[in-house]
Amino acid sequence: MTFEEGRALFPVLQRIAYLNAGTFGPLPRPVADAVTAGVARDLAEGRTGMPYFEGTIGLRAEVRRQLAALVGAEPEQVALTTSTSEGCAIVLRGLGLERGDEIVTTTDEHFGLLGPLAASDATVVVVEPDPERILAAVSSRTRLIATSQVLWTTGAVLPLAELRERSGVPVLADGAQSVGAIPDGADGLDFLTISGQKWLCGPDGTGALVVRDPERLALTSPSYFAQTRHEPDGTFVAHPDARRFESGWWSSGVLRGMLAALALRPEWACDRAAQAASRCRALLASRVELVTPPVAATLVAFRPRPEETPGDAVARLQAADVHVRELPGRGLVRASCGWWTSDDDLQRLVAALGP
Repeated sequence: MTFEEGRALFPVLQRIAYLNAGTFGPLPRPVADAVTAGVARDLAEGRTGMPYFEGTIGLRAEVRRQLAALVGAEPEQVALTTSTSEGCAIVLRGLGLERGDEIVTTTDEHFGLLGPLAASDATVVVVEPDPERILAAVSSRTRLIATSQVLWTTGAVLPLAELRERSGVPVLADGAQSVGAIPDGADGLDFLTISGQKWLCGPDGTGALVVRDPERLALTSPSYFAQTRHEPDGTFVAHPDARRFESGWWSSGVLRGMLAALALRPEWACDRAAQAASRCRALLASRVELVTPPVAATLVAFRPRPEETPGDAVARLQAADVHVRELPGRGLVRASCGWWTSDDDLQRLVAALGP
């Protein structure tokens, strides 16, 4: 598939310079078609009967297999979730953290991770998102390092597998801004969350959790999918793999939509996205104050001119059909560069920002 053929799969790109995949990726036509076909099938034939349920369960297995291949894990290590936030919560509940335990995190985390951290009984130690500062914060009471592979604020890439190796402490990686955007995967990590609707351009409400050793994580909120057999008093035999952590049903249309999203990703997706982000930084460098981390992913953060608030800048750009987002409380505007981002998209961003 060529770049032009790939872009043609996204009808929205005909009108909008879509630079907000860090929130939601643009929806490809094959994904929308798969979801719509699934709903039409359910409407006509109903959501009932063994062929329907067996077929849907088979689709779940295929999605797990493909997500595992994407991040370098085994299918048995993958649980389907609704979001990275839910994945983080499953891990934090399942670790059995107690008062006196500590979790090391950074100043630049999304609430999807921070909320579950705060709900645990552990003490949360917050440091700047610098590898050496993270390691320096690890103590004999540290039970987990919980941070992002790619920071949602600046696009900085953190070497989490290296931190795991050097500290000997389990690592929970929030993969919301990394999976599908950069090549880094689950290798060397204990837990990795995946978002389906961001860089993978899948349907809403899709995600996954990769658990290196499912037996190490307690099952605290079992759904029907957790068990292979249960008794009238509720005792049950859990799945031997990560399926025990799955929280709920994905419709067959959503499953087919996710498979369509994974199937259309070109092999060169990460390289092309990195090139687009580098080009974006080069175009913006003389116009705005860039926040450029030492190792950068596909997010480009910048401060608008002093006479304009980030919210006003985002609104003005959106009126020009250039879609970026404000980072609340940070004074920053963020552009997301995907494999589908064209030079024309970036030139439109520059033109809309003004001289």
